[in-house]
Amino acid sequence: MSAATALVLVGTGALTGCADVEGLRSDGRLDGVTAPLTLWKDITPSPAAPGTSLGKAAVVPGVPEVASGDMRDADATAVLKADIADAGARDGGTGRLVDQRAVRRLADCGDGCPVRPPVLHDLTGDGLSELITAVDVDGRTSELRVYTVEDRRVTRVLARRAVLEGVEVAAGHLAVREPTSNPVYVSVSDYVWDGKGAMALDDLSLDECRDREPGASPCPRAGR
Repeated sequence: MSAATALVLVGTGALTGCADVEGLRSDGRLDGVTAPLTLWKDITPSPAAPGTSLGKAAVVPGVPEVASGDMRDADATAVLKADIADAGARDGGTGRLVDQRAVRRLADCGDGCPVRPPVLHDLTGDGLSELITAVDVDGRTSELRVYTVEDRRVTRVLARRAVLEGVEVAAGHLAVREPTSNPVYVSVSDYVWDGKGAMALDDLSLDECRDREPGASPCPRAGR
C-alpha cells in the first residue's frame, strides 16, 4: 500500500447525504446549501478523569528496560500482557482503557494467547523498530497497541479498540481500516508520529472495501 492510497478520501460527489460514525448514507441530492443546525450547543461533555485518556503515551510497568532502544529486543507478549493488566487495574473495570475481556483472556492464556503476530516497523523515523500488536477480544473486536522505547523504558504510544478490517504501514504512517454501516466503504484512521512522544491521528477518511482472500465474501460494489 502506498501512503497516498491510504490517505485519499473517497470521492462522494454522487452521495450528497451525511456521513455518520457508522458510515455513509444518501438522502438524495440537496436543492441548496444551508447552514448546519447545531444541536445541544449549550451542553458539553465533562473532561476525562486523570489517567483515563487513551491518547497519551504511558510507560509500561513491570517490564525490563531496553538498552538498545529497539523494540525488537523486548518480549512482545510480555509487554502486551503487562500493559493490558495495568490498564485493567487502573480503569476499575469501566472499560474506558481496555476491554475487560482482553484482561481476562491474557491473564489466563498461558502459551496460547489470542495475540496477533508482532510486527516491528520504524514509525518514528529514528531507524529503530516500534512494536505493533493486538489482542483479539472476540471474533470481531481487538485491542490494538503500539510501543516504542523512550529513555530505555518501553512506552505505549497508541491504544485503540477497533474492528480491524485491516492495518497497514507505509512511510511512517499507520492506517487502521474499519468497517462502516455501508459495506461498500471502510473508514481509515491514519496515525503518524507527532514528535512529542505519541502516535497522533493525522487524517480520517473513507476508502472502498477491498476484496479479501479467495473464498471469502467479496466486497459489494457501489450501486449494487
